[in-house]
Amino acid sequence: MSIDAQKILKVLDGCAESFDFPMLDNGYVYLAATRLSLYRTNSEWAIVIEVFGYSPRAGLPDTAIYTFASAVCNRDIPEQNSPEWVSNHLANHPNDDVRFVFPIEEGDWRGENELIAAGATDVMVRGCKYPIPPIEQYADHGIALEEPPRVHVFEFCRFLADVARDEVLATPEERRISVSASLPQILQLEEWCHPDLVNGEVPSESESFRQLAGVLAIGNTDLYRPSQAPNTHWRNWPDGGTL
Repeated sequence: MSIDAQKILKVLDGCAESFDFPMLDNGYVYLAATRLSLYRTNSEWAIVIEVFGYSPRAGLPDTAIYTFASAVCNRDIPEQNSPEWVSNHLANHPNDDVRFVFPIEEGDWRGENELIAAGATDVMVRGCKYPIPPIEQYADHGIALEEPPRVHVFEFCRFLADVARDEVLATPEERRISVSASLPQILQLEEWCHPDLVNGEVPSESESFRQLAGVLAIGNTDLYRPSQAPNTHWRNWPDGGTL
């Protein structure tokens, strides 16, 4: 069975319309880092988009792992859900799934009012200690503090995304948690031009995703040659986290 690029775009558009596609200026999440990966065989495909950021409602910073695929694997469905709920969930999400991982460990670094605690010296990221930098270092990474000398958690997340990108984004195993083990990875992007969902743009209207769907359809990564500049850096989505 061949892969149809238009069917891939239809899946992505449907997810965008149901708010299941990553919105980089999500008003509830301060964006810090993103990554996109493609997987395929001659008959199956998958797209994974990672979004690391901070939602004050979630407590800890997290990495959302969005999977869109011809067949989603290893779904996380709690056992207490009724058969009717499971049936409805699968009917509404036949080609998409989202998981969350928390690369930054809980600790006394979290202060009140979404600020880094005064006197905090380090955080644990995936079992490794990272020092909390002096405030002068934030400007070196293009981060203008809103309330110096205090540092917001989202500002520290953006610093970490710059100095420990691989640690705050998903591991290779986490990245493909909902992707069949039979699908090899064929492409990984650290930046791309993402559709502006808030203003009505859907993936099928995006040059990047039209080309990525073409790559998945025939397996030729040379088809990805975008003319538009990438926009996935957090600076391009200033409304993220502001609700």
